[in-house]
Amino acid sequence: MKNLIFIALVAIAALTQAQTNFEKGMSQAFKLWEANKWDEAENMFERIAKAEEDEWLPNYYIAQMNSLKSWNEKDEIVLKAQLDKAQKHLDIAMTKSEDNAELLIMQAQVYTNWVAYDGATYGMKYAGQISELYSKAAKLEPTNPRAVFCKADWGMGSAKYFGQDTEPFCKEIEASIELFDTFKPKSDFHPNWGKERAEQVLATCKE
Repeated sequence: MKNLIFIALVAIAALTQAQTNFEKGMSQAFKLWEANKWDEAENMFERIAKAEEDEWLPNYYIAQMNSLKSWNEKDEIVLKAQLDKAQKHLDIAMTKSEDNAELLIMQAQVYTNWVAYDGATYGMKYAGQISELYSKAAKLEPTNPRAVFCKADWGMGSAKYFGQDTEPFCKEIEASIELFDTFKPKSDFHPNWGKERAEQVLATCKE
């Protein structure tokens, strides 16, 4: 019995140490990112992802970083390399966490990168999938502010493109900001972005 208790305590201690290492690594990666050291931050996330095979967050942030870098990229070769890397890590993350609203949202963001780069080529391919991803994310987590905002933002962009009324989407974006105000991420490392962008988009509704 004493041996079993000892083994259990050792296992718990090892788990605690592993979690501590994960938290230290994630904190360091975020500090590097905040210091605008994108390459170093991305490399840190990659090391964490390899060490923590059950954690989806490092892969998520690698995907997000490559998505963000792609928004203003004009070189198709560079863009493809970035978005292929984002997709690779999203695919890995989805094997670690199924029916994850945050991953669905990021997948939609990556597809939107392609549409933003070349709407004529990628609009028909990805537009429907983007709408479906946001709808599924919002259904999974109705109070997730990113799901509500991104779904409305995409809808607004489509409405503007087709010359339709954007007012319903403005109301949804306003509702998402209220959700941002009360949203509490599961940890310091879980996604918590979007409020600033939502406020910027809402401001355009009042112009």
